[in-house]
Amino acid sequence: MQAGLGLAGVSLIGGAARPALAQDQTLALYNGQHRPPVEALVAAFTAATGIAVVTRNGNSAQLASQLIEEGASSPADVFWSEESPSLAAVDGKGLLAPLDPETLKQIPATYAAKTGTWIGAGARCRVVVYNKEMVDPATLPKSVLDFAGPDWAGKVAFAPNSGAFQQQVVAVALMKGRDAALAWLKGLRENGEIYNSDSAAVEAVEGGDVALALSNNYYWYALEKELGADSMNSALYHIGNQDPGTLITVSGAGVLKTSKKAEAAQRFVAFMVSAEGQAAIVGAIAEYPLRPGVVSPFPMKPFDELDPAPVTPADLGDAADALALLREADLA
Repeated sequence: MQAGLGLAGVSLIGGAARPALAQDQTLALYNGQHRPPVEALVAAFTAATGIAVVTRNGNSAQLASQLIEEGASSPADVFWSEESPSLAAVDGKGLLAPLDPETLKQIPATYAAKTGTWIGAGARCRVVVYNKEMVDPATLPKSVLDFAGPDWAGKVAFAPNSGAFQQQVVAVALMKGRDAALAWLKGLRENGEIYNSDSAAVEAVEGGDVALALSNNYYWYALEKELGADSMNSALYHIGNQDPGTLITVSGAGVLKTSKKAEAAQRFVAFMVSAEGQAAIVGAIAEYPLRPGVVSPFPMKPFDELDPAPVTPADLGDAADALALLREADLA
């Protein structure tokens, strides 16, 4: 159902079968997250509260830039970002309101802003996707940094435009130093294969065009759901070892300070991290639930067995240095 807010590409999702609700009960959501979990969450929220949600879908970084440009005149009530750096960028301009303390208590503090202005709604990890006919898993290295070397020349797909990859760059810089991060990027530029997105890289591995890819876990699970587990030519490798190759990143949301429907907006974010909201989100995408006790239906490696990099979403900040490093490496 199309709904007008003076926004291009805006759609009303959730509660489509309900009678039209009063305008003052409709939330404006700027959404940079993948659509399936958003549609599932919004439908559940509207069913539970009677509050309709109008979404503007787009790239998280672009929506963050728009929110900053709009400032006090923005019609947005809630910003749901695929990546925490976009939330940090908006927060850095003082545009996000403090979240209800009870909302913040629902998930571990590790996955929320230190300022209490945004909260993670789902977690994913960086993985290696490899073609089972092209790579012996016993030969896979113990660090993601090794994939930039000549031994893997022509075999490694990566997407420098990916926000998740850029967060991984920041994690490498935080853990190994900026010089090491720059050397890694230069090695990937020289020896790797560049793709426009993580999903395209994963599909290339599945199709046998390249041996392996650096990606988020959920792109592989989306392909498995489409093709069937028994038909998959590729598999996942979790590096672990607290290496930046297993970085945990989050999608999350915050309420705009300028929202004229602050109470309803706070209810929306609170619903995201409720048991019902978390079940709706992780039922639609292979992200890990952040609320204890909620179980994903996807057969992912248990969250407590990942042994990820000791870098939190708050540590990543707005990931601005990733773009500088990519430019220095001639990848942007």
